[in-house]
Amino acid sequence: MPAADGGPTVRIASFNVENLFERARALDPSHWETGRPVLERQARVNAVLGRPEYSDDDKAEIVDLLDALGLSASDAGPLAVLRQNRGHLLTRHPDGRVEITASGRADWVGWVELTKGPVDELSTRHTGQVIRDLAPDVLGTVEVEDRPTLKGFSRVVLPEVGAPAYEHAMVIDGNDDRGIDVGVLLKEGYEISAMTSHVDDVDDRGAIFSRDCPEYAIRGPGGFRLLLLVNHLKSKGFGSQQANDARRRRQAVRVAQLYEAARAAGEDHVAVVGDFNDSPESKALEPLLAGTDLRDITESPRFTNDGRPGTFRNGTKGTKIDYVLLSPSLFAVTSGGGIHRRGVWGGKNGTLWEHYPDMAGPHQAASDHAAIWADIEV
Repeated sequence: MPAADGGPTVRIASFNVENLFERARALDPSHWETGRPVLERQARVNAVLGRPEYSDDDKAEIVDLLDALGLSASDAGPLAVLRQNRGHLLTRHPDGRVEITASGRADWVGWVELTKGPVDELSTRHTGQVIRDLAPDVLGTVEVEDRPTLKGFSRVVLPEVGAPAYEHAMVIDGNDDRGIDVGVLLKEGYEISAMTSHVDDVDDRGAIFSRDCPEYAIRGPGGFRLLLLVNHLKSKGFGSQQANDARRRRQAVRVAQLYEAARAAGEDHVAVVGDFNDSPESKALEPLLAGTDLRDITESPRFTNDGRPGTFRNGTKGTKIDYVLLSPSLFAVTSGGGIHRRGVWGGKNGTLWEHYPDMAGPHQAASDHAAIWADIEV
């Protein structure tokens, strides 16, 4: 898009789309009190099932967890499914008793996964309208099922709401088995010249990223070059808060390391975007926000402040969890930025700000997250 002075401007945005066509039923925000323990149990049972040998205590715990997930009588439950691809984990007896017959991981191949359901059709349309209204040149997408879904959404939904399809759509499968990945959409004139995945990055405590932190080297008009890192850091949604914070800090440390390595290798134009699942003053994000020279677009004097600092749900201060961070060379030529809330249901009755007129409730919102964007003069 052209800048006010006639020069080219690149709009970079981040948007947590909360899955485009399907999401795990346990992630339905309208039934979160039911879904949250399901996520915890699914994570726990898969951790126990991955052990080389199952002790008697392990087997008892597996039976209890499967029962809590609704999988005692059948491999298919209302919110989860037991996959037994090769070999068998268990025997279900006529009296209703469940017996774990596998002695360990080597005896069978399988896991417990979450069942999926369709996303409300209007919410998908509203997601398209947010992207249409913002029209970013480079869009970091969070909570995307996979590349075919992102590509199909771009080619089908965006033209239906009056927006052109994006030229390029890319998603690298990450570490989350619920189909929650990060990706990127690029307009015509922009292309990915190289990409690097960090799904296998480890530290002394094991795997670092809950999803991935892909690096996309992007080329744009006039020789413009951008290195984009897209993130979805560890959530606060389930499990121990202390453990969640610790992992999110490990992730922030690693993202900071990747950023510093890129700068040392000569990359001046770097943007780190995504859902960081924590506020700017948090200790977990300190290595990234305070330990590098990255600048948040919300700090720019050219950022349009609507009086609400947050990006999640009602936009309160503690809900600033979505970010566009810019290296100094990009921040210096920022010409604008803002938070787009029309796709979010604000407040109990949706009256905190103007939303799309055919949104009748939070279930039809594009997302619980507002999109955040920055304009860069090239």
